[in-house]
Amino acid sequence: MNKVTQTSKRKTDHIRINLEENVDSGITSGFEKYRFIHEALPEIDLKDIDTKVSFFGKELLAPILISSMTGGTEEAFEINRNLALAAHEMGIAMGLGSQRVAIEQPDRRRTFQVRKFAPHILLFANLGAIQLNNGYGVDECKRAVDMLQADALILHLNPLQEALQPEGNTNWSGLLLKIERICSDLSVPVVVKEVGWGISSQTAKRLIDAGVSGIDVAGAGGTSWSKVEMYRAKDSYQARIASVFSNWGIPTSDSIIQVRSVSQGIPLIASGGIRTGLDIAKSIALGADVAGLASPLLKAASISVERALETIRRIIQELRITMFAAGVPAIINLKTAPLVKS
Repeated sequence: MNKVTQTSKRKTDHIRINLEENVDSGITSGFEKYRFIHEALPEIDLKDIDTKVSFFGKELLAPILISSMTGGTEEAFEINRNLALAAHEMGIAMGLGSQRVAIEQPDRRRTFQVRKFAPHILLFANLGAIQLNNGYGVDECKRAVDMLQADALILHLNPLQEALQPEGNTNWSGLLLKIERICSDLSVPVVVKEVGWGISSQTAKRLIDAGVSGIDVAGAGGTSWSKVEMYRAKDSYQARIASVFSNWGIPTSDSIIQVRSVSQGIPLIASGGIRTGLDIAKSIALGADVAGLASPLLKAASISVERALETIRRIIQELRITMFAAGVPAIINLKTAPLVKS
C-alpha cells in the first residue's frame, strides 16, 4: 500500500471510528468545575442578546468554529459540503481536515473545496506541522491555502497520535524553527492547534515568539485520539499501548487559562470537549475568543445539512440563554463575566 492510499484509508478509518465507537476521553474538559453567577434580574431582553464577534477580520454571527475534521474521501466530501452549507447559513467559521492527501494526490482536492458552498465564511486550511520535517515548506502551505481560497492556515500538532500509529512520524526535532519560517513567509495568518491533548503556557509562549497569529488549545476532554488509534490498531500489542494514553492531556479549561496567561492578546480558540452553548460561554469567560466543535457536528453532518443546522441552532440558543441568565448582553461582556469554581 503506497503512502497516499494508506493516508486515505486512515481518514476513512477515523470517520468510521468516530461515528461508531465510544472515543470520549477518559478525563473531562474541566468546564464542569465552573459555573456562572445566576442573575435573577437580568434587565435585558433575550432577543437582544448579541453573539456577534470579529475574528481574523471577519464578522461571525456567533463565536463558533467548526473544527478541522476530515477530507480526502467521498464520504468526507459529503460531510464537508454539509458543514460548509451550515456554516454559511449560520455565519460561523470552519476548518478543514489535514490536506496532505490532496497535496500528494491532486484528484482528492475537490473533497476539500467547499468555498463555493460558503463564499463568505472564515475558512481555515490545514496541514500537519510534522510534514515540515518531511519535505514540506512554504510552497505546500501556500498550495493548501490556495486550494480552499482560505483565509488562514492551521498547522496541527499531534505528537502523541503519531507515536501511537505504527506508520506515524516521530521525528519532531527542530520543528519550531520551521513553523517560524512559515509564519514569516506565508501571506495569510498561521494558527497552531493541538488535536486533543492541549497546549501548555510554555509551548504557547514558544509559538507566540515564533510568530503564530493564533492558537487553538484543542485540550483534553473531548475525542480521545488515543482511543481512536486503539480501535484502529491492527493487533493487541498496539491497542494496549494506545489504551494507556486515554487519560492523557491538559483539560481544555486548564489549557485556555494557561495559554491566555502568556498569549499577549492574540486570537485564542477553545476546543476539546465543547458540546453545548454553556461550554462555549464558559470557554470565553475563561479567556477564549471563539470555540471549536467537532464531534457533535461530525455526527450531525454525516446525516444531513438540516441535522447540522439543527445542532448549530441549538448550541447558539444555549449560548444566548446562558448569557441572558448571567445578565450578559454581548460577547464582549461575557469575557469579563465572573465564574465561580466549584
